[in-house]
Amino acid sequence: MSRVLLKLSGESFANPDSNFGIQPDVIERIASEITHANNDGIEIGVVVGGGNFFRGVQESAKNMAQANADYMGMLATVINAVALKDALDQNGTQTRVQSAITMTAVAEPYIRLRAIRHLEKGRVVIFAAGTGNPYFTTDTAASLRAAEIDADLMLKSTRVDGVYDMDPEKDNSAVQYEEISYTDVVASKLEVMDLTAITLCEENKMPIRVFNGMKNKNIYNALVGKEIGTLIR
Repeated sequence: MSRVLLKLSGESFANPDSNFGIQPDVIERIASEITHANNDGIEIGVVVGGGNFFRGVQESAKNMAQANADYMGMLATVINAVALKDALDQNGTQTRVQSAITMTAVAEPYIRLRAIRHLEKGRVVIFAAGTGNPYFTTDTAASLRAAEIDADLMLKSTRVDGVYDMDPEKDNSAVQYEEISYTDVVASKLEVMDLTAITLCEENKMPIRVFNGMKNKNIYNALVGKEIGTLIR
């Protein structure tokens, strides 16, 4: 592998006890592992979620118009992107934030060819604000950006070890898959990613590795191509 797209949920940055806000030591660990992989020559794009601040399906959004709730969620991803950039900057890693919603004071506008050029120069590119459109998840944004930058692999960081035949947080008898097809993920309704995201990856022949990003060094291991978690292809 030479170029990967890493999808981080907003909860990845949060205090594990509250799933809210940004925990400094957590974001420093994530940044350290990304820096280490970048120093090894891996070209890295990152899509960040915003669930640690706001998401359209939260209780606080139940009486809101879906479009307004989704735009608020997009703005939350920008907060996380800037926080991750700062942590990477402190490691000496050249980083750029590109936003699908224009906000030039904090991020470049998303331009595909510019993003690719940054990656070729060894910079980490953080993609914020999802696709810039309501009704699309950040998983879909990650699938789209992975295809656009010609990534070799999409990595989805979660809080479980991979893809299971049932929810491992609810059923101790859940069995983890080492490898599974896009078709089987959809047919079994495994809810790894939304249908649009899975379909985009399948159509673009983009393999997905789902792994536990909460474990120390797992993000680095996934970025450099170690076979952890579950591979979807």
